Amino acid sequence: MKDKRILLCLCRMGGHEMKYVEEAFSDNWVVPLGPNVDGFEHDLERFLASGPSPTRLDSPEPGFTPTKEKRAVALSAGTAAIHLGLIGCGVEPGDEVMVQSFTFSASANPVRYLGATPVFVDSEPETWNMDPVLLDRAIADRAAKTGRKPKAIVPVCLYGMPAKTDEILAVAKKWEIPVVEDAAEALGSRYRGRCCGSFGRYGALSFNGNKMITTSGGGALVCEDDEAARRIKFLATQARESYPYYQHEEIGYNYRMSNICAGIGRGQMEVLDIHIAHHRHVQQLYREMLGGIKGITLHDNPSPVFDSNFWLCAATLDEGTHIAGENDAYKNCNASTAVSAHTDSKPDAAVEALRIALDSANIEARPLWKPMHLQPVFASSPAYVNGVSESLFRRGICLPAGPWVSDEDVERIVATIASSIRI
Repeated sequence: MKDKRILLCLCRMGGHEMKYVEEAFSDNWVVPLGPNVDGFEHDLERFLASGPSPTRLDSPEPGFTPTKEKRAVALSAGTAAIHLGLIGCGVEPGDEVMVQSFTFSASANPVRYLGATPVFVDSEPETWNMDPVLLDRAIADRAAKTGRKPKAIVPVCLYGMPAKTDEILAVAKKWEIPVVEDAAEALGSRYRGRCCGSFGRYGALSFNGNKMITTSGGGALVCEDDEAARRIKFLATQARESYPYYQHEEIGYNYRMSNICAGIGRGQMEVLDIHIAHHRHVQQLYREMLGGIKGITLHDNPSPVFDSNFWLCAATLDEGTHIAGENDAYKNCNASTAVSAHTDSKPDAAVEALRIALDSANIEARPLWKPMHLQPVFASSPAYVNGVSESLFRRGICLPAGPWVSDEDVERIVATIASSIRI
């Protein structure tokens, strides 16, 4: 009998969601907005304001800082959240926005939606996120070259790992530039005991089908206070003015979450802590099992102040590590796809060979994100690089980590990796 396929990450749903969805249908709230939307936003606000994770009660110095004033606005997508956050920061055509290069394109696309230019900043090697030192230098250089400061900074909590938030916020404060924190992959991740997504002027969350919880699709923008939340809700609801007829004085967007999707989200919030605990359990299994295998290094919390949700578990092949079949890896890929896998920048043959070996064992794995400064669509955008993200992209791979992944699955994944490595 063929082994089941082990998926990279797919959110799990049960009976928790149905009571909210059925209630929406019985009350005929099958539209954007509604009681579930309000309830989901309140659920998110309570979670964001909560104390340290039950699994990390030893909140390190300088200690837990509660989040009391943040407000959540439920939206149709995490990308919509970043878009509205940038608008809230005053980004306009011709402006520049500092964006982490090592990320998914949704972090950068909204900058272009606004007619602005993303300026990409490379990563530091510990968290794989925006390098604060390089960010500071890049802002200084942009100010010198253009005569004005960038309008916003978009750091990312990649794969759920918190960025070096203190340092990035210090740079933002120094230059008086607002931060839109892309925490799309980091719901439940914490930095110094405080939830990611709650540090910047705005924070973007995602509830896509592969995230920590799902609303089937959707996202939320975390706002600094009631006034900011009201403004974002107004823009997300087609910017309709308060008249008894349709009056529009600004450009608006159809970005609000539906009552049905929010009902799914409310049910998912009831199992969020369970999902986070499972992802961290899977990471611990990888820690234990990969620890004795030479040639591969698991990406992990650099220190106790970082508390990732491990939305995805990621690893890198050490330089000099070889994988069985790597000489033919891209030849096999070309034979099985309509488009050649060869571009100017791609993962090393060893990484592709490992992905193929896992795929042959019905285990889904993927390369790390290809940095934005290497993407053809952003070829004209300025970039400040140090080689970190390019090296990670060449040598990195994402391993299954979702709620469906069992202890036995991790054993089989690690055994497949071990049998493929040729030092």
